[in-house]
Amino acid sequence: QVKPQFESRENRTYGIFKAIVYKTQVVAGINYFIKVQVSDTDYVHLKVFQSLPQENQGPSLLGFQTGKTRDDPLTYF
Repeated sequence: QVKPQFESRENRTYGIFKAIVYKTQVVAGINYFIKVQVSDTDYVHLKVFQSLPQENQGPSLLGFQTGKTRDDPLTYF
């Protein structure tokens, strides 16, 4: 659900968009930190916020880091 938000911010499209691993952080909702494969060798880290269920809103892309590799640790940012 956040792929279009990411592609819009990057102003390009990705044929591959596969989540590899994620971490969560509980706030007034949940922050997800997700490592996503976008090509054979390129990865990005996404920060996605999911509000509480009663707010009835979809996930929102808060930030991202590009230029990552498969071996880069997924950290909070």
